[in-house]
Amino acid sequence: MTTLTVSGRVAQVLSSYLTDLFGVMGNGNVYFLDAAEKLGLRFSPVRHEGAAIAAADAYYRASGRLAAGTTTYGPGYTNALTALAEAVQAQIPVVLVTGDAPSSGARPQDVDQAAIAAGLGAATFTVTRDAAGSITRQAVEYALTKRTAVVIAIPYDLAALEAADEELPAPLAPQVTDDDGASLSQVARLLAGAKRPLILAGRGAHLTGAGPELRELADRIGALTAGTALALNLLNGEGYLGVAGGFGTDTAAGLMGEADVVLVAGASLSPFTMRFGHLLGPDCTVIQIDTALQPTNPRVDTFVSADVKSAAGRILGMLNDGAPGSAWRAEARKRLAEGPAHHPGSDETADGRLDPRALAIALDAVLPERRTVVQDGGHFLGWAPMYWNIPRPQDLVMVGTAFQTIGLGLASAVGAARAVEDGRTLVLASGDGGFLMGLSDLESLVGAASSAVVVIYNDAAYGAEIHQYGSQGLTEKPMLIPEVDFSGVARALGAQSAIIRSLADLSAVQDWIVAGAKGTFVADCRITSSVRAPWMSEWMNAKQAAKAAVAG
Repeated sequence: MTTLTVSGRVAQVLSSYLTDLFGVMGNGNVYFLDAAEKLGLRFSPVRHEGAAIAAADAYYRASGRLAAGTTTYGPGYTNALTALAEAVQAQIPVVLVTGDAPSSGARPQDVDQAAIAAGLGAATFTVTRDAAGSITRQAVEYALTKRTAVVIAIPYDLAALEAADEELPAPLAPQVTDDDGASLSQVARLLAGAKRPLILAGRGAHLTGAGPELRELADRIGALTAGTALALNLLNGEGYLGVAGGFGTDTAAGLMGEADVVLVAGASLSPFTMRFGHLLGPDCTVIQIDTALQPTNPRVDTFVSADVKSAAGRILGMLNDGAPGSAWRAEARKRLAEGPAHHPGSDETADGRLDPRALAIALDAVLPERRTVVQDGGHFLGWAPMYWNIPRPQDLVMVGTAFQTIGLGLASAVGAARAVEDGRTLVLASGDGGFLMGLSDLESLVGAASSAVVVIYNDAAYGAEIHQYGSQGLTEKPMLIPEVDFSGVARALGAQSAIIRSLADLSAVQDWIVAGAKGTFVADCRITSSVRAPWMSEWMNAKQAAKAAVAG
């Protein structure tokens, strides 16, 4: 067996699971990166450690393939913590390979990295000379099985030492959990007897590849279908209502509220999806199928812990053949055609800046149809899922929503750009505040992307705070940002760019696309802060109602 260092053994085992690494080189991971390079792993450098895990996270969301981030110990490690917390909260399998304190004991500058990770909910696997390979494999299998982030720590004094020989078994085959059938029989009976059935799919349904089975099930029983933002268009077809929650239309939400039986497949029923308790009618029966061990929302009446794809297939086998009722779908089709869609926006605003709704509609017509959209967090985050055509669930990458962060957009775009290999254009939507927070990794995106458009919703403010707190009379001074010329910054870092002050200015983006859409184009879009997103109003109203209930 070839002699390897401890770092080399870690890299060797990882190479059987992944091809891509993201990060910043430092004292704690230099030997690991050297070994990874020799093994042929593709390393995409980022310019701030905060981007290492966010890029690996987005890579997984866009491709379904595992990736790793890597940093040095100490400050390099702590810089990556926000993205690590997001991956844990969002249940994304991702690996952080980092240096750590020497095995002989902590130095004055060391911190307890394992304790910090534990506080975020991430497990740390510290390798040894005798078991570097088996510990690495254990860490990766844990990440994949539990759908979470893990830390592989390489003590500084062991990184370049020779690792012991190990006989490692082949990677474990994924395990599929399933129900014994009794609960699924009950689900089949409920669905067969429904007059107004609805199937609501979430990211869990997408990850298990359950789209075809759920689509067939919906057609068999004449159900309407919908998806969370992370399962957008998974069940597109006859009876599809679009996104459930604050990004959906009021007409679609009204139809969902009239369902008598709702099958929730691989969705957690978050407050946003549930419109803060107002999405589903009080008398409907809610069935949830998920790999979780228990219901994730009090509204669930029947819960089945199972693989969604397998469960949907078994339910199909339990249903009797027969023509489904068509009245429910016909009514939905009529009401969707007659009901109002999303507000188209305005041609003029009080401050003369662009209405973000009208901008979003115009951008949808300009951007390439084959697109993967990455979202940063912020007030603007609903415009893409509301107004843009996003073909597949994996084409909407929303890193930051689970932990409610901003500033991870550029880092996420780097990872998604590496994952997009079929000629699609990467489109990043960001606010000016989040963009400034991650600005160093614009250079990383320019280096990583073969075709990318960056759309900056530039309102010269932290828009969410303006709408939440400025509207209450709190001082807006800390909420404002001096208007930055992002177009000039982008050109300095190697991108093409333009300032978009009118919809006609989008011709610059179109010209770039017509010329081949090669490289990175940054559109610095000057929008008004006077338009509040519907989802923000819904959230604010829910918070106000909760306060009133407590006060009452």
